Amino acid sequence: MSRRGSRLGGTMLSLDDARWGELKHAYGNASDIPELLKQLSTLPAAIGEVEPWFSLWSSLAHQGDVYSASFAAVPHVIAALAENPMKADSTYFQFPAWVECCRANKGVPIPDDLMWDYKEALSQLPYLVAKASTRPWDEGFLQCAFGAIAAAKGQASVAEAVMELNSETAEKFLEWFFDK
Repeated sequence: MSRRGSRLGGTMLSLDDARWGELKHAYGNASDIPELLKQLSTLPAAIGEVEPWFSLWSSLAHQGDVYSASFAAVPHVIAALAENPMKADSTYFQFPAWVECCRANKGVPIPDDLMWDYKEALSQLPYLVAKASTRPWDEGFLQCAFGAIAAAKGQASVAEAVMELNSETAEKFLEWFFDK
């Protein structure tokens, strides 16, 4: 298995490793995922640009399901985010958080050979949120950043709730909370 050092200081599955063909995603083998991940190096994507995110989400976090390739892809997404967290859009925080939420919710096992890289990459999310803290945040970015911190700290339910919580739902939650 070919490994390469990541920009985070650890290792991750190389994008040219034949192992991608053994990994699975929603539509079969994951040999197409490295090409999509390579596109993340053009951070940030143009506003409104749907690829490669649409294909990554559809393949790797399909309707709440995650796959072996999801765990190999997350370190690459976080490595791309680490290149410039000040310019990354919220999806770079949301995607790894959502993969972790889905993994925890459905009890999907992480392949042994991908576990360290996956967990190490997730552990970098709070640091990367802090690095992005001086940029302007809209409500969506706030949701994704807070969700990423919660997911990285093993709080998948909180991460999912925070990523769903906007101004309107927060007001309703507070009304419910204080009325109970």
